[in-house]
Amino acid sequence: MKKSLLLLFSLILTVLLAAGCGAAPDDAPSEPETPPPAAEPEAPDAPKVASADQMAPVENVVDPDLVPVYADALQDGTYDVTVDSSSSMFNITACELTVAGGKMTAVMHMGGTGYLYVFPGTGEEAAQAEESALIPYAQDKDGAHTFVFPVEALDMGVDCAAYSKKKELWYERTLVFRADSLPTEAFQEGSFATAESLGLADGNYTASVQLEGGSGKAKVDSPAALRVEGGRAFATIIWSSSNYDYMRIGEEKFLPLNAEGNSSFEIPVEYFDRRLVVYADTTAMSTPHEIEYTLCFDSASIESAS
Repeated sequence: MKKSLLLLFSLILTVLLAAGCGAAPDDAPSEPETPPPAAEPEAPDAPKVASADQMAPVENVVDPDLVPVYADALQDGTYDVTVDSSSSMFNITACELTVAGGKMTAVMHMGGTGYLYVFPGTGEEAAQAEESALIPYAQDKDGAHTFVFPVEALDMGVDCAAYSKKKELWYERTLVFRADSLPTEAFQEGSFATAESLGLADGNYTASVQLEGGSGKAKVDSPAALRVEGGRAFATIIWSSSNYDYMRIGEEKFLPLNAEGNSSFEIPVEYFDRRLVVYADTTAMSTPHEIEYTLCFDSASIESAS
């Protein structure tokens, strides 16, 4: 009996297995499929703007006390102009400023061929700009690169991005086109105070004067003696050293008034309340050396000395 039951049970089991009763039902959850391998992330584009640690030390060339000078304060014409750059790596060796039709442009002569484009704005703006908005270089007679750059105003910080040929990066610069480097005749009449516009009669006066430039160690006496003759003003500049053998404004040289004591010179003061570029030649070094300074005479401080 037991053998019969076992035989029957074995037969039923065989039939069931043959019919596929051991397979999973249709609604049973299937094994999860192996996900495809994740796509390799695309490498990010190389940075287009140089970071701070990729740049040479930055110099602050913007004087907050200066008042911007716009094209309407200048006579139409072309003038040599000095440009201060926030980076020694963006070396402008010469520059011509053209004033025409109420606008200003400058031809900047570079100290080499390292930049392919410049842009009047930030590095980010340059990187996103259309190529047609970039300013390409031209070559001067010596093969150096030049750029024709728009100038909104003098004596004001102007953003300039420069594209490096070697690094293929935009470098951010700040430029200041200096009004004090222009000749007096470049300015419209009435743009600044003169002895004539101030109504100074012939005679002797004093005026406060501020010296800037050089190493910062040199000083001049202030107030300075001021002489007015024929509508023109002349100032006596007394230095804190006896080591200056001449001063220069433009191409005109001025020799010392004295043979002993601190160096003293009389120079013309063409205008007040704006920096006047002067050069003083010092003999304190191993060889004589011209140093650039600026002098600013304060018209509000003028007093009669008689």
